[in-house]
This record gives sequence, structure tokens and C-alpha cells, in this order.
Amino acid sequence: MAPPHDAPSAAELVGAVREFLERDVLAGLEGGTRFHALVAINVLGMVERELDLGDAQEAAHAARLAALGFADDAALAAALRDGALDDRHAEVRDALLETVADKLAVANPAYAAS
Repeated sequence: MAPPHDAPSAAELVGAVREFLERDVLAGLEGGTRFHALVAINVLGMVERELDLGDAQEAAHAARLAALGFADDAALAAALRDGALDDRHAEVRDALLETVADKLAVANPAYAAS
């Protein structure tokens, strides 16, 4: 963890709350409250994965954009709308598929596996 913060890390704190909800709280809930607790557990899992994978994914995304010749997603989107990348279909497709895979690895790894 980065200074000046001490243990536990943000990831450890989020994981502890998620585990508490799963192990100690969820079994005593029903109906809408149970559903919302399941949503909260899922969200905390996403936060854990983003904390774990985010820096590497950010660097990989920036490298993909740079390889395509763009500084950010907005510039890439504009070029796609203009048709400026129509002759680079395979390259753009591969970069976008990698980006989607990174997003799925955080949002729901089970989707990425299928």
C-alpha cells in the first residue's frame, strides 16, 4: 500500500466488508433487503477486482490507444465515427476486444471465462 496509509489496505477493507455481508448478514435477510445485500456484495467484489487489476489495466488500455494513435477514448470514438479507421478493422477489433475483456474481468469474471 502506498504511504502514508497503514494496514489494512483499501482492498483488504473492502474484502472484509464483503466477507462480513456474505458470511454473517446475508443468511438473516430476505426479500428486497436480501436482494440489495447481494447487489452490495457484487459491487464490493467489483471494487476489489478494480483495486487489484486497475493499474495494469489502465496501462494496457493506454498502450492499446497509443498503438492505434490516440490519446484517449474520446479521440478513438471520434475516429470510429468519422470512418478514419475503416481500413484498420482487425487492429481496432482486437484492441476493443481486449478492452472489453478487461472490463469483464472487473465487472464479472464469470462472463469473461465464457
